[in-house]
Amino acid sequence: MRLRDRVAVITGGANGIGRATVERFKQEGARIAVWDVVEPAAGSSEDEQKHPEKQMLFQKVDVTDPNVVESAVSDIVKEWGRIDILVNNAGILRDAQLAAYKGGELKTRMSIEDFDNVIRVNLRGVFICTRAVTPTMIRQHYGRIISTSSVVGIYGNFGQTNYVAAKAGVIGMTRVWARELGRHNITVNAVAPGFIQTEMIRNLPEKILESMLAKTPMRRMGKPEDVANAFLFLAEQDASFITGAVLSVDGGLVVGT
Repeated sequence: MRLRDRVAVITGGANGIGRATVERFKQEGARIAVWDVVEPAAGSSEDEQKHPEKQMLFQKVDVTDPNVVESAVSDIVKEWGRIDILVNNAGILRDAQLAAYKGGELKTRMSIEDFDNVIRVNLRGVFICTRAVTPTMIRQHYGRIISTSSVVGIYGNFGQTNYVAAKAGVIGMTRVWARELGRHNITVNAVAPGFIQTEMIRNLPEKILESMLAKTPMRRMGKPEDVANAFLFLAEQDASFITGAVLSVDGGLVVGT
């Protein structure tokens, strides 16, 4: 029960890594506000049946809307009195090459709309959510802010200009906030997953998946639980002197083109 009496907000908590993080934090005793634009599927586990509404709260939150986010924060504080942990996990993919040529002719380009949408959710959303919870954490002189970056935010990746820009930006903001908020006993860190078995990559071609495995020394794809465990470590007391860090959870992945 390493998170007993802690209140956590997990964005993008309905599926994938977010859902695994919700489950892991529940096992450790946290009360959790799940933020997502879709409601998570009803739980069927014995644990969920034993711990109903008191331990988990779902709020339909679009992380790009500051008014909705601020309102959700206010509701959590009214309900539970505090916010101890924020996991910025909501994200989307809209991959395309900057300019793809075939036979000497321009075939496709990354659209301005796809660039803006990924930046809006994956970068601006992290800023909006962190900005909203920070005053509460400062008042209580305690906080853990953990954001999902990516190994591609460190190394770059073919066909992901928008996603890489957002994830690299998350690392930059993490390091700024670690400097600004440390005096308030708030740690700020990022986790950089490699290729994880989630809905995001389910539809990738088999050839691409094989290439990913070939570049991963552990010779397997990560599981959402692998990332959830990293979030848990950074959220608990044992990590109280770790801030401004980027923890790669990637099986040793070396990203190439």
